Amino acid sequence: MQRISELKINGANVRVDVDADRSLLSVLRDDLDLTGTKYGCGEGQCGACTVLIDGEATRSCVTKVGSVAARKIMTIESVAGNGRLHPLQQAFLEAEAFQCGYCTSGMIMSGFALLAKSPNPDESEIARFMEGNICRCGTYPRIVTAIRKAAQSMKGAGR
Repeated sequence: MQRISELKINGANVRVDVDADRSLLSVLRDDLDLTGTKYGCGEGQCGACTVLIDGEATRSCVTKVGSVAARKIMTIESVAGNGRLHPLQQAFLEAEAFQCGYCTSGMIMSGFALLAKSPNPDESEIARFMEGNICRCGTYPRIVTAIRKAAQSMKGAGR
């Protein structure tokens, strides 16, 4: 049984001692106490567990930790910086883009990946990119508004 001893998470090398076949989600939540990433369906279909792996939105519930040991993992815990919300997080608040909040971290991580690839996406591009993220409360129009608002804010801030 192969073991993993180190992961690159949120810009830091983190020591772990875990079985390489475990899901990244379980290691993040159970071993590293990074609980912002949520367990939703366990099948990679709902997006609640989305993290970024080398900048790509990835479902952590179906990703074996051994497959990402040498790659850069980014979780919702690292999106805000210097005591300030990221413009995307702020836009989610301002647009009231969540109700229960369960899907929010996955939505933000997917939105973050989208804005890194396409700094000024239109509504159809946002809808296509966010397709794999489910919001049971149905706030999709507000999520699209939040991503557009963040894009404008980031453009104005030179991010």
